Amino acid sequence: MSDLNTGNAVITLDHVYKQYKHYTRNRSLRHDVEHMLRALLRQSRRSAPEPPFYALRDVSFSIRRGESVGIVGRNGAGKTTLLRLLSRITKPTYGSVEVHGSFASLIGLGAGFNPDMSGRQNIYLNAAFFGWLPADVRQIEADIIAFADIGDFIDAPTKVYSSGMVARLAFSIAIHILPEIIFLDEVLAVGDAGFAAKCNVRLHQLRDEGRTLVMVAHNASAIQEMCERAIWLDHGELRMDGSSADVLRAYNQALETAR
Repeated sequence: MSDLNTGNAVITLDHVYKQYKHYTRNRSLRHDVEHMLRALLRQSRRSAPEPPFYALRDVSFSIRRGESVGIVGRNGAGKTTLLRLLSRITKPTYGSVEVHGSFASLIGLGAGFNPDMSGRQNIYLNAAFFGWLPADVRQIEADIIAFADIGDFIDAPTKVYSSGMVARLAFSIAIHILPEIIFLDEVLAVGDAGFAAKCNVRLHQLRDEGRTLVMVAHNASAIQEMCERAIWLDHGELRMDGSSADVLRAYNQALETAR
């Protein structure tokens, strides 16, 4: 273990690397043939294999219970990969990721839904993932449905839902099961402005109740308003970790310089 300050930490990353193989999607038979010929040519020339791609490279930090942390960086910086690691959707290639406590991941909203089941049935299904018993879910069912505000569609199969309706129900379930840690990836960019504002109010309440929030947002004002701390990722590396005001100032200056 490194010398990270992990006292009272609920999240710890220690020298984390996430490696992916280079992949180019071939869109036709001609592309397939050309790809095969190039591969054979490289083998005949005994050329070195293409180097691996690291979405994250040697990232270390810890987050204490009750902290609200924003993740910033340009597209491809590794933000979503980081949340996927924290959510245990994928594992690090090297290093360790530790998350202590129950968590909800608002990354792919509705990813855990059964499309053939109704919205109401999916409430019980998703709550069961977090150890909730049906009798307990019945006590918050009405609140979940009221917050989602999708009307009679609550009893329709979720495969007929629009993306906005899926987002509404998934978000409502997540915030009502009261996890200790919440991971968000641009969740407030989904749906209409009224629902986004309602979500924003609820997230403030959860933060004030002591929940740990880790969020990705391209809207700097959203991070500065919601998060006391920010982490800046740049090409998979941790560029800066500090107060939201300081990190966002440095990040925006870098964006201006790059233009």
